This record gives sequence, structure tokens and C-alpha cells, in this order.
Amino acid sequence: MLDPSQCCVNARLNYLADSVEHSLYRNGKVFIHRDPDGNDSPIQGATLKQKNVIINNARLLEQPMHRQLDVHGFELLHQPMAHSVQFFFDNQHVIQKYYPECTELVKQSTNATQVFAFDHNIRWPVGKESGKRIKGSGQQVQAPIHYVHGDYTLMSAPQRLRDLAKPPGINDTLRSILNEGQSLLNNDDVLRILCEGRRFAFINVWRNIDDLPVMNDPLALCDADSKVTNDLVVFEILYHDRIGENYFSKYSPNHKWWYYPLMTRDEVLLIKQWDSIGALAQSVFVHAEKSIDKAPCTFSFHTAFRNPNVSSDTPQRKSIEVRCVALFDY
Repeated sequence: MLDPSQCCVNARLNYLADSVEHSLYRNGKVFIHRDPDGNDSPIQGATLKQKNVIINNARLLEQPMHRQLDVHGFELLHQPMAHSVQFFFDNQHVIQKYYPECTELVKQSTNATQVFAFDHNIRWPVGKESGKRIKGSGQQVQAPIHYVHGDYTLMSAPQRLRDLAKPPGINDTLRSILNEGQSLLNNDDVLRILCEGRRFAFINVWRNIDDLPVMNDPLALCDADSKVTNDLVVFEILYHDRIGENYFSKYSPNHKWWYYPLMTRDEVLLIKQWDSIGALAQSVFVHAEKSIDKAPCTFSFHTAFRNPNVSSDTPQRKSIEVRCVALFDY
């Protein structure tokens, strides 16, 4: 039985091997192909290396020491929700009713001027195995990702912002509700943001959507203060109509890992996916009027992991992650 008072767990995480070449920019060496249903080909060019790491129980921190989005890259909030599990398997319901909840939550938490939700995934291993699809979009339910990764890179973050000022592509969730030729963001606004170096951030709103708390495949989060740039490897996602990029990571003993055991539907986890004024982002795209020393974190690595203290017959987790873009006036 999972003990929520346990200080930590010793679990295996999937890193890339030390032999994989470090990269901050795309080099065509580590990649997958992703079809319109969201199915991935085997990863090419990546040799995995499992490492035993200590994952600390973030619930045991005193309130003044809780993890914060801008400092550590993630933050847990108490945010009760009334929707049933089946609600989340209907694309239109999620976009029309749940997206506004997520955008308001991110806006309040970040003090952004504008926030837009633009994509989401349902992760449920049983649903993935059975080929369950989302009503109204045809997209398949996905499985939890068991690789240490960040969701954007130095190049893919600004490119994703540009893409949101174009009509959605074949894999985009908003394709089902936007009219032909319509885009989520205004192109002139996006060009102004990028040219003037104004702040934008991608935030993942992660929630358990089951009646039961999360026990299998919980999410481990790496404290953004503990990342090392030389650990990064660009991972390319080759879509039908575009190329996305994530960062994978090689192991570092400096990585500090946390998780929240037994997350319920009344909790939501905000995960920093990218921040354009973060220290890593500004190390390349430096704007003279902004201080790197005082910059927020750029992103947090995360991964699902097998908790060794949970039996294999424990119910599989069901979760939703909604991606939001936050725009600021500075």
C-alpha cells in the first residue's frame, strides 16, 4: 500500500546514455516519426540508460518552502473540479468548458496579460492499448511518457508561437473548432512579441481525471535549479507537416527530483514548459534590458515513473494535460 507520508522513493528513470551527443540545436540524430493519430515510430539515435534516483515527496515540505512555478518549474494548486471522467473523452467539451478553466488558472498564477489554451492529451495506458479515441477529434488516448524530457527547445518554443498564428495543422486539437484559415493568435502580435523580446511562456496544466488518486505512473519533476545545460539533447518529432523539438536529458547527479503522491482530481499541477525570459532562453536570445541573474527558470524536466512501492495490479492513472501559452506586456 502506498504511504503518502513516506519521505521519498528510490525509482528508475530513463535517461539518455552518456555516449549520445549533447545538442542545444537540431542535428537530425535523435528523432521519431509521429502519424496523424499521434502514434510514434521507435526512437532513432537514442541509447537509453536507466538510473536509480531518489524522488522526494514534495508534500512533506513546509508551506513556505513549497515548489514555485518561476523558481522550480512546477507548482501544485488546490483547484476542485466538477467534471466527470467521461467529460474528458469528448474533445468539444474539453475545449469549450475545460480550456477556459485552465487559461484563467494560468492567468491568475502567472499574472500574464493574455492566456490561450491550444492543445491537450489524455494519458491512460489501458486506453492506449485498446485504441480508444477522443470523441470529436479522432485522436487516440496516449500512454504516459517514461523518458526524462522537456517539452520545448531554444528553437521550437519561438517556432511554436509562430505556428499558433497560422491555421492549425493536421495534429492540432484546435483544428476541429477554428474556421478555415483562422488562427489562435494574431500574426502581427506574435511578430511584435518576438521582435521586441517580450515575454511568453508555455505552461502545462496537468490533472488526474480519475475518481481514484494517482498511484501507477505518477509524474516526477526535476527542480529547474538543478539542470545542467550540457545534459541536453534535442529530440526531433517529425510530424506530417512540421518538425517539433523536445529536450531529452543525460543523467546528472545534480538533478533533484520531486513528486506528489496520491494526486486527486481536486489538485492541479502547473509545469513550466518554456519561458522566453528564462536563463537558458536568454543565454542565446539576450535582451539588454533584462537581467539573466534575476530571470525565472526556463523549464522543468519531467517523466512518468514506476513506483516500486505500488503493485502492478493497481488501477492505471488517467490524466489530462492542457498546454497554454501565456503572453506578457513586458
